[in-house]
Amino acid sequence: MTSQRIRRALLGATAIGLTLGVGAAFAQPAEEGALVDEITITAQKREQSVYDVGGTLAVAGSETLQARRVEQVKDLASLTPNVDVKEQVPGAMPVITIRGVGLDDFSSANNPSAGVYIDEVYLASLAQMNFDFFDIERVELLKGPQGTLYGRNSTAGALNVLTAKPGFGGFQARLAAGVGNYETYEAEGMVNIAVSDSFALRVAAKTVGQDEGFWFNRVQNRDIGRRDVWMGRVQARWAAGNADVTLKLEGQRVRSEMGQGEFMGVFPSALSPGVACPGDPRCTDFFGYRDPDGDPFKGDWSGGQFYDIDQWGATLRAQWDLGFATLTSVTGYQDFERSFYIDTDATPLRQTDFIQNDAITQVSQELRLAGDTDRLNWLVGAFYSSDDVDTANPGFLEDLFNTRTYSFGKQETESAAIFGNGEWRLAPTLSLVAGLRYTWEEKAYVGGTDDLVPLCPGSALSGAPCGAGPIRISFIDETISDTNWSYKLGLNWKPMEDLLIYGSVSQGVKSGGFFSGVTTNSGQLQPYEPETLIAVEAGVKARLGGGVQVAASLFHYDYSDVQTFIRDTSGALPIQRLGNVDEAKINGLDADLTWRPPAVDGLTIQLGLGLLDAELGEFAVTAGAVPKGNRLPNAPEVTFNASGAYDIPLGADWSLQLQGGAKYSDSVFKDAINDPLLVQDSYWTFDGRVSVTSEGGWSFSLWGKNLSDELYVVQGVNNGALGVGFRTYNAPRTFGVTMARRW
Repeated sequence: MTSQRIRRALLGATAIGLTLGVGAAFAQPAEEGALVDEITITAQKREQSVYDVGGTLAVAGSETLQARRVEQVKDLASLTPNVDVKEQVPGAMPVITIRGVGLDDFSSANNPSAGVYIDEVYLASLAQMNFDFFDIERVELLKGPQGTLYGRNSTAGALNVLTAKPGFGGFQARLAAGVGNYETYEAEGMVNIAVSDSFALRVAAKTVGQDEGFWFNRVQNRDIGRRDVWMGRVQARWAAGNADVTLKLEGQRVRSEMGQGEFMGVFPSALSPGVACPGDPRCTDFFGYRDPDGDPFKGDWSGGQFYDIDQWGATLRAQWDLGFATLTSVTGYQDFERSFYIDTDATPLRQTDFIQNDAITQVSQELRLAGDTDRLNWLVGAFYSSDDVDTANPGFLEDLFNTRTYSFGKQETESAAIFGNGEWRLAPTLSLVAGLRYTWEEKAYVGGTDDLVPLCPGSALSGAPCGAGPIRISFIDETISDTNWSYKLGLNWKPMEDLLIYGSVSQGVKSGGFFSGVTTNSGQLQPYEPETLIAVEAGVKARLGGGVQVAASLFHYDYSDVQTFIRDTSGALPIQRLGNVDEAKINGLDADLTWRPPAVDGLTIQLGLGLLDAELGEFAVTAGAVPKGNRLPNAPEVTFNASGAYDIPLGADWSLQLQGGAKYSDSVFKDAINDPLLVQDSYWTFDGRVSVTSEGGWSFSLWGKNLSDELYVVQGVNNGALGVGFRTYNAPRTFGVTMARRW
């Protein structure tokens, strides 16, 4: 679809949506009992209905998450349009892109463009994004810059994951267990104990095991990609008088295996005549290796595939009602360690293999004071965080460069901010929203790469003879700092209770930083600049007659100093590293419809459409200038989501639930270069679930994900200069049965 067609579609769809939505809202008031159930959210740090918030967001409660099998961050794209989630390496490191804005990076020293918060605690590193959902109250995904209400600034949006809190209503418990294909088993449990009217405990845990991986390694003659995950959480809540305090302790232990990418070669092979090279698995590398079987889940990978995580954290949230205002304090601590092996040449030789070791420690503190008067809802806050990221990456290049490397990095980051936000009721139906934030951030980084030169006659990477190492081939010791302002200014108009029309302009800033990875000259370690995004958005939300709710928004982004992957061939080892593109322009549409027809009791239908026109300006790479007009990576022009659920009574005590979902994504590039070897064509995926539930708390379900067994490219790297590359794919079809009991 061309940019001109996209723009026409945006204008036409929005005009139709606004006309029909507003007209219907005025023509027929909502019928009592016919509206779709609402979820109370706290996206703006106070309890509100989704349809009272002047902005675009998607919300899923615990029942939706369970029914749709939304188990990890990567599953969120199935719930809402204009959201792309890819894993930078197979089975790990999900990266969220919202409306074309996302961080195309794999460095654990980097923080995401979409801020991720677990119980209001910001996660500072990309490495921390790989976690499973369990005992969740709800998930809120906000689209567009966030900063005047949140601890850390962001350009893409914010993901709020809110766990279920201890309740004082009495004893509650849930136990669920299931099995699936690929020898998968899982179990999850929760117990809530109200010790008294003012003190309650909640304990939750989950384990996931997979004894057969998606991939088969012909070198080891076994499947790989197995999972062994354990997670637990304990919360204690005390509420008395004007105070409400919750202490949470949680941990995660992973002893799994990393999946691997499908090889793609460079040179034609006489064994595969007529195959277009480079880019096909049937092409060869420098050593004549090829992979002709056509199965992306089978390969000849070298080395180990381990993927280990040890993590624990603590959160203390305290809230005091001061009468004139509410004071909230959120203190967070995270200790995270991980290690994994990745074969980036995807061959049986050790050409560009490495081990990633990360150790991350972060402390954060946020204070907010919020109040409400007859005309003004206001909030002021302050935020401070400190995080240390240590990386150590042994590299195995002996078959290509006759050497091994050791890359290291230590980054210390301090960030502080003050922010405020207010909503003034200018008239009974009109409100002015204004927010401002000032941020200071400093990053100190020391790191580089050593050529160890362990093998004779010497290293082809640095040219050093054996015995001369280690040779330092890249190094940086530098500190950068940045101060910036973010803001939001908007109008919310509610001409009637069931209609909201809004418009806003906002600015978000994401700080600069350092590339952390294997480099062969110091120039590849130079810091990248902060990025800035100015967003203009207008939208409508309406509750219509007949059980219909609609929401639609148009947005325009001016995006400056875009942080994205650029290909750097300035060193002996070509790399993809983070750099800046001067500008990008993004235009788009978000539209959602939910319908619960009064004539069909128990039926709910939800539809979502996203249109996107996202183009990069001109930028330079070491190979030369890239002209204006490239599409932003991970930004499909059209996305579509659909789901349906139907509850059918089976008798006095039992009911049957039928649930299905579909997702469509237009073609998408995986890098800013728009490499034709790293593009995914349009695709559909389908999910489904059938369950029976009793009023006594029992449930039995049969579920399936990716029912059509669709394969699509999630990520890839083209190292054609080294004769190799790889593509990684989504998970194949999975299915299973689950039994659960509530008390």
